Amino acid sequence: MHDKSLAKYIDHTLLKPEATIEDIKILCSEAKEYGFASVCVNPCFVPICRDLLKDTAVKVCTVIGFPLGATTTEVKRYEAEQALVNGAQEIDMVINIGMLKSGNYEYVFNDINQVVLAAKKHNGLCKVIIETALLTDEEKIKACLISKQAKADFVKTSTGFSKGGATVGDVALMKYVVGSSVGVKASGGIRTAEDAAAMIESGADRIGASASVKIVKGEKSPGGY
Repeated sequence: MHDKSLAKYIDHTLLKPEATIEDIKILCSEAKEYGFASVCVNPCFVPICRDLLKDTAVKVCTVIGFPLGATTTEVKRYEAEQALVNGAQEIDMVINIGMLKSGNYEYVFNDINQVVLAAKKHNGLCKVIIETALLTDEEKIKACLISKQAKADFVKTSTGFSKGGATVGDVALMKYVVGSSVGVKASGGIRTAEDAAAMIESGADRIGASASVKIVKGEKSPGGY
């Protein structure tokens, strides 16, 4: 796969707590230059990205309940609503991992579904981060099935803030479980064009990366998400 063709798969991501407004402006300008699918930023930066990207095909993506997924459902719903009103077109929410591991599947379903409903109301996409590094294979399957049942648009591997990121095995498993009606986003630790291509070959429809420019240029990237 030619590296430039990877750009349309990539959510150009900057979620570090120390990211500045200047950093966000650079992120948006790179997204425009390379034609990335979206920029993925923390909620406070959504209005800035909306203004900078308004006449482009680049979408504004933000994260909800990030990075732990442990805020209440009501707070996630409100956070999503506010982000959508502010100009976000895609919402990447973190599931309640503790509730999933406790077997409280009704809670997990409702938690996802409330954010999905907010996204749909504003014609947005909802991606569900299941944080694969913290789950057994059985829990990954369950999280994907619940996300699909809750009408999520994508399931996503990782926040990039836990103890592991995307693996080709997890991507393949997730794709197998959700089928063609739900997308899979691979994110966390994807730093090279080879990494990105391997994820896409395993079934990823979208890639979350902060090393996006290096990926499309075919350069090697140092560590870090």
